[in-house]
Amino acid sequence: MLQNKSYSLLLAFVLMTVTLSSAQNAAIDSLKRVVSAAKIDTAKANAYNALANEFKEINPDSTNRYAQKAYRLSQQAQYDFGIAGALMNQGNANIILSNYPKALENFKKAQSYYQSQLDKDSGIDSKTIKNGLARAYASCAVVYSEENNYPAALENYFRALKLYQEIGNKVGISKAYNNIGIVYKSQKKWNKARDYFEKALKLQQQTGEQIVGVTLTNIGAIYFEQKQYAKALGYYERAQNEFKNTDNKRGKALLQSYLGDYYAFENNPGKALDYYKQSLALYDELQNKFGAALVYYNVATLQATQKNYPAALAQATKSLQLAREIGVLDQTAQSEQLLSEIYGAMGNPAQSLVHYKAYVSVRDSLQNEENNRRFLRTEMNFEYEKREALIHEKNKRQQQLTLFIVVGLILLLGLIFLAYNRLQMKRRLTLQKEVAEYEQKALHLQMNPHFVFNCLGSISSFIVQNGTDSAIKYLTKFSKLMRLTLEYSKGSLIPIDKEIESLQNYLELEQLRFNKKFEFSIEASDAIEDDMALPPLLIQPFVENAILHGVVPKEGNGVISVRFDVADNQLICTITDDGIGFNHSKALKENSVKAHQSMALEITRKRLEIIEATTSKKANVSISEITENNVAAGTKVSLLLPLQYIIT
Repeated sequence: MLQNKSYSLLLAFVLMTVTLSSAQNAAIDSLKRVVSAAKIDTAKANAYNALANEFKEINPDSTNRYAQKAYRLSQQAQYDFGIAGALMNQGNANIILSNYPKALENFKKAQSYYQSQLDKDSGIDSKTIKNGLARAYASCAVVYSEENNYPAALENYFRALKLYQEIGNKVGISKAYNNIGIVYKSQKKWNKARDYFEKALKLQQQTGEQIVGVTLTNIGAIYFEQKQYAKALGYYERAQNEFKNTDNKRGKALLQSYLGDYYAFENNPGKALDYYKQSLALYDELQNKFGAALVYYNVATLQATQKNYPAALAQATKSLQLAREIGVLDQTAQSEQLLSEIYGAMGNPAQSLVHYKAYVSVRDSLQNEENNRRFLRTEMNFEYEKREALIHEKNKRQQQLTLFIVVGLILLLGLIFLAYNRLQMKRRLTLQKEVAEYEQKALHLQMNPHFVFNCLGSISSFIVQNGTDSAIKYLTKFSKLMRLTLEYSKGSLIPIDKEIESLQNYLELEQLRFNKKFEFSIEASDAIEDDMALPPLLIQPFVENAILHGVVPKEGNGVISVRFDVADNQLICTITDDGIGFNHSKALKENSVKAHQSMALEITRKRLEIIEATTSKKANVSISEITENNVAAGTKVSLLLPLQYIIT
């Protein structure tokens, strides 16, 4: 089976390169003349940086040499922007030479220099600085991708994308989209990856970029992973046509590798090997050991499936040597495992065991490395939060100073402001006090001794009539309802799903108490969201009335339904029963019960008034009788509440 995972690591850097042409050679000659003629250090440093950038695909050593010259001149001139550019060029050269730790160090230093330019007025256009900072983030992400640190890679790519979007750099945006797609591909999130590749392709076609071939290759690779092989080949062929007009050797090398994979899958080993050889030739020309190691591995895998073990052994050994040279543990582990399998197939168990042990050792190192990365990420997050706290404290002090100055200027208006503020505070405190008092009254109303004694009496009856099992069931529901009621009544709002849970327990308890005198249902429409909320203990009194004064006096069994819905930006709760009806129930009530009901309605209406005052939105209740053929058929209570949300 071919190993395609590591291809994703190669794709990211393809987009950081600049294609070569005769025009580029002319640019190099022109820049050399600028260096010779320049009299100002900053101008000469810029020319050296531009030269270093032009040479990175031709000769990484030349890139490093020119970048070092730019760095020294920029330091002498205290030209931070030139230092940042030199560090970026050195980092790019180190990526090509597979020196990833040094490359990451270069890019992070460049970030700090670009950021310092933004924090102070350096005289350089902010768009230019942000573009450099975005490139630094994207370059760090390339390194993280090649080290399989995908969370860090995504974080840096998204930072780069945000900066590119701020300055309207479409080319940068398309590269960021493409590289984000590559990371998602590495994580096998195929649909997400393809979405970002297609976003990149659309922008590239608008701007006429020459990396369309790379993006087409990426999309083809996604279709290959999703087993849509005809579509994959179609995109590969389109990419081939695009590469005919460019000299992007890195992109071509990667495409040849993918075509090798495709024809290996199609059981056409001859054609697959031809494409692999073309890919190797390009990687050797580019001195890209990472890409070559992966292709050697795939060639060895293909030859092993054909049982050509001597040839497979030679290719796998080359893959392992290159992987060790550049220190890529993931490829090292894969090559060691493949060598172990090849030696086993060749009847050499001793060598097979040696390579298997090496594979296990590298695999464990990878795991340890991942654990270390997690630790470092945690440490970096701590440092970042610490820095943010210091910045916040600094800003806070500045705000306090500004406030002090403003207060001094408006001292004459201070007394009026103070009086108005005190009046508002008094009103707010009064309102909060009323809310607390009425919520407490509502809680006491729900927990009245009559209800508790009835429940305990029912438990006693269950013990005598139905045995301990029924009593335990009743007592469990009773205790759970008490706990929920006490817990939820502490806050000013509770989530709707918690209110439903409380009503469910209450109705089940009453159902047991009245020997299944009624059935019930509680529904929430699809418009109800998870974080919608309402005041606690607002619905239960109406449900209790539906049971005691609607269904219980009725001959035969009844039905109670509770429904939550959203309409016109309002939360609507409807409680309906098919009991004796509101008017008949009112006529049957005794004074004590009537007083209890009136108290419940009075408290609820007062709470609704407070809700209206605090939210400036409608909050009311309506009670109506349901009739069928002019005969009472139940009662309907509708609560109209403002939409409120739990803040997490």
